Amino acid sequence: MAVILAAFLSTTLVFAEQWPAFRGVNAAGVSTGQAAPVTWNLDDGTNVKWKTAIPGLSHSSPIVWDDSIFITAAISTAADPELKVGLYGSINPVENDDVHDWRVYRVDKNSGEILWEKTAHSGMPKMKRHPKSTHANSTPVTDGKHVVAFFASEGLYCYDFDGNLVWKKDLGMMDSGFFMVKKAQWGFASSPIIHDGVIILQCDIQSGSFLAAFDVTSGKELWRTERSDVPTWSTPTVYSVKGKTRIVVNGFKHAGGYAFDTGKEIWRLEGNGDIPIPTPVISDDLIFIHNAHGRMSPIYAIRTNAKGDISLDDDASTNKSIAWSIPRGGAYTATSIVYGDYFYNCIDNGFVSCFEAKTGKRMYRQRIGETGTSLSASPVASGGRIYYTTEQGNIVVLKAGPKFEIVAVNPLDDVCMATPAVSDGQLIFRTHHFLISVENLEN
Repeated sequence: MAVILAAFLSTTLVFAEQWPAFRGVNAAGVSTGQAAPVTWNLDDGTNVKWKTAIPGLSHSSPIVWDDSIFITAAISTAADPELKVGLYGSINPVENDDVHDWRVYRVDKNSGEILWEKTAHSGMPKMKRHPKSTHANSTPVTDGKHVVAFFASEGLYCYDFDGNLVWKKDLGMMDSGFFMVKKAQWGFASSPIIHDGVIILQCDIQSGSFLAAFDVTSGKELWRTERSDVPTWSTPTVYSVKGKTRIVVNGFKHAGGYAFDTGKEIWRLEGNGDIPIPTPVISDDLIFIHNAHGRMSPIYAIRTNAKGDISLDDDASTNKSIAWSIPRGGAYTATSIVYGDYFYNCIDNGFVSCFEAKTGKRMYRQRIGETGTSLSASPVASGGRIYYTTEQGNIVVLKAGPKFEIVAVNPLDDVCMATPAVSDGQLIFRTHHFLISVENLEN
């Protein structure tokens, strides 16, 4: 009887592929479930599961748990809030002159129906934003019971799956912008993560930067570690080494690793770009950190057992803790991806470089779009393919591997700055105006 029951369960139970945070599990960006579609067409509906209008401006990514999608938005009373995409160098922020609602949405993954929406906060934004940014850049996170949304200066909020507010916290002013021109406020973007019932926040700001841990059930602060760094827009990542859980963060003055249980610094790395945005990525025993601004645009492959100051000596590309590095070529905005044996890095103008992940040997460097293409969203991978999202709303599908091959380009017909989610073969995109799900519907 037990054997029959086990066989029955193995053939009838289907477990959903969770995508609980920015770039899924541990920010890897890799789907291990059903393959996502290669092509779709919004005009005739081919492989388009649903399309749902979502108000407001937000670059936060959708997250998925079972049959639920969670997203956030900042909704302005202004008729047409400014959003300027593309490749340009203006540092001036948008002036705040209108009231916003900061909202959390739960959407049905199968139908696209909005199940509930909750307004976390209403009022004038306490900080300004860049014309290319929004007041809801941070991706929410879930552990299957709680949904945590971080709206920076407007607060940290925890909801249950029914939309009930469990707790909220005011963490003060999150002043993010160009550290050399303090009036250039650009908008906070680091996303919360949850691990073993603990929320981790990286708050690198103009003054009083810190890394902190909070109990997800109560919001109680468990520890806080000061960071002597300027504004960072990167999300932390959790990894494990020799049974110890660590947190890794990007940074300008110092990227580094910290003890998960205490926040104690384990290692640090100097020699980075001065506006760090990409999230660290873990693959096997290597941590990949990159950034690009000012004099530096490095890529580092750091061993997970790193300790102490691991900064490179002048003209060195490796040391005991750094397996390989390059001094220039790291992406400025998009988090890179490791898929199979290869590390893929795409800079803002659409040039993708593929490296052997273990050695740093470059396999190719090719452009994925026309001249003028701009890219901010981070790639995701599914079914042996890598999906890149341009700001103009074109999804470029690359064949994974050491040879460059574009297999499809699919337009979304809308600006897209948010990184997509992948779950059970569905690709879920957050564009300027819509939430869109595509799937292999013809199979």
